[in-house]
Amino acid sequence: MRDNKVLQKLNSFLGRAAGNTYAGGGQEVDPEEARFKELEFHEGDWHYKDSYAGFFQSWGREVVWLNKKPFWMQIYGGGMTEKFQNDIKLAHETFDFLKKALSAGEKQEAFQPRGPKNFSDDEWEYSCEWSGDITKFEGHEKILFKKEVVFTHDFLGGLVLAR
Repeated sequence: MRDNKVLQKLNSFLGRAAGNTYAGGGQEVDPEEARFKELEFHEGDWHYKDSYAGFFQSWGREVVWLNKKPFWMQIYGGGMTEKFQNDIKLAHETFDFLKKALSAGEKQEAFQPRGPKNFSDDEWEYSCEWSGDITKFEGHEKILFKKEVVFTHDFLGGLVLAR
């Protein structure tokens, strides 16, 4: 599947979806699964859902449907490093910074599976490395606070190609 116009629309939609869901402080919807958190964004024939469970360590998935068919997916997981898995205050501060990082960059213009390659704010640093493109990719993100790694996530995803 290499229809560049559709892939550009997908990328632009993903950027808007990120800005209207977790990264943008969007409202959670009633989850389909117990003890999960879910956020959704709709626009025409496009539908996005981010569904995850956990706090100090979490796993989740993002799915995009086009015309009610699964079209693109990303899975992600990780969380606070072991040293900080009981520090609720630092975890909340880390997740607030993560939302800023995920909102940064030009998500609607160029493919950015999570946040930009680098982002910082005061004593916080975010970095994200990935290989591949919107059709198939994998990567890793981390957050440092005062030069110490406090959070990591791995992710992978790409297009869903049905028969």
